[in-house]
Amino acid sequence: MRMGKGNRERRRARLRTTGERQRRRDAQRGPAAPASPGTTAPPLPEEHARRLVALAVDALRRGGDTQLDATLAELAEPGVPGWGRAVDRALFSGLERQVTRSWENGWQPTELVRVLTRELDRTAGALATDMVAAENRRYAAARIAPEWSRQLRDLDARTWWGADTDHARRFAERHGLDRLHTVRLAVRVTAVLRSLPGLQVLCPPPGQASSTTPEDGIDPAKLARIRHLLAKAEATEFPEEAEALTGRAQELMARHSIDHAAVVAESGGTGEVHGRRLPVDAPYESYKAALLNVIAQANRCRAVWHRQLALCTVLGYPGDVDAVELLFTSLLVQATTAMRLAGSTRDRHGRSTTRSFRASFLSAFADRIGERLMLASHTGEREAVREHAQAGTDLVPVLARRSERVEEAFHTTFPEVEQTELSVPTNTQGWEAGWAAAEAATLHTRDRVTG
Repeated sequence: MRMGKGNRERRRARLRTTGERQRRRDAQRGPAAPASPGTTAPPLPEEHARRLVALAVDALRRGGDTQLDATLAELAEPGVPGWGRAVDRALFSGLERQVTRSWENGWQPTELVRVLTRELDRTAGALATDMVAAENRRYAAARIAPEWSRQLRDLDARTWWGADTDHARRFAERHGLDRLHTVRLAVRVTAVLRSLPGLQVLCPPPGQASSTTPEDGIDPAKLARIRHLLAKAEATEFPEEAEALTGRAQELMARHSIDHAAVVAESGGTGEVHGRRLPVDAPYESYKAALLNVIAQANRCRAVWHRQLALCTVLGYPGDVDAVELLFTSLLVQATTAMRLAGSTRDRHGRSTTRSFRASFLSAFADRIGERLMLASHTGEREAVREHAQAGTDLVPVLARRSERVEEAFHTTFPEVEQTELSVPTNTQGWEAGWAAAEAATLHTRDRVTG
């Protein structure tokens, strides 16, 4: 709620009058004497600013608009010399503390920025990115996990503002905010951070990891080739070409997974199960989550949907989790493109049926893709196991143990997870179109692509 110009002028007049009265009383009393025993000295500006920030956050969470507006106005007023910097320090340090608390509760950088953008707006996401960068300065690079560092790079999280006491001013200039709106934004971001639920810790937070630990995912050279194939599949207008390109990418990922299992088996181990949370955005999020689930199953992973957070956790071996993320991203693009090409739909009475069409489309697409992926996975696995057996390595018990480890990790991480059945959409036209699109995206493993 904005304060009207007249209200602001009247408030400033009251402040001036109060200040003049106080100065007259001080002049009449003479020089200030030391506080007598039993009296309480007024709080220092920074202490008072911290108290006001806490009051504003609590008022926002309770829905107390009157108290919130009054507190924000007091925080945003110029006040005595040094008051603005005291407020800025209180807001900045408070946001940093909430970011640290979020890491302790299992959140990761990209997730944190995404939830602020989703709950508030992009400016809030930008402020969260700055706070992530500021908080990260306290850790040695050697104590930050590679996955964590990758997320910081993806966010372009860096301390661009110079001195921390200048951040509020420079952030306001960059995003075109006045003083009151800058303070309000910081309070809103603080309130959202305080309200976030705890998540499972899937990546060591900064300060608790070693950057020397190697990432155990897809080889970078193969990863680049896979991404290139999937990008071409997403861009083509010809279903047969998309089918061939996606099939080659799937084959490359499947081969890498089996080959890596063989390498680990030779060293006498089975590797470590890894977890990653992927965004699943509206609309039609339940059917997108279903698509992710069938992709995870075909790649020897397990998936859990966190509906309220618009996230899915995928558990599996690192290379398999990489494959799930890449395939989900690509197939979702292909499905979305096909839906949009179908345009809007109406029933015989002229009423829009676009939403039911698209829900049915995605449901059928997920069902058919799941069948095809599972068949391709089993075929590729049999071929790879046979080839390694001819070379003297029996991978059957190794793969069985890896599957057991994934199941154990799943039930340990999510002991109370519930399985829900999605309602089957009833738009026949959408179902048939989705099934046909999944057929066009069929994944074959006939033509082997070597790395």
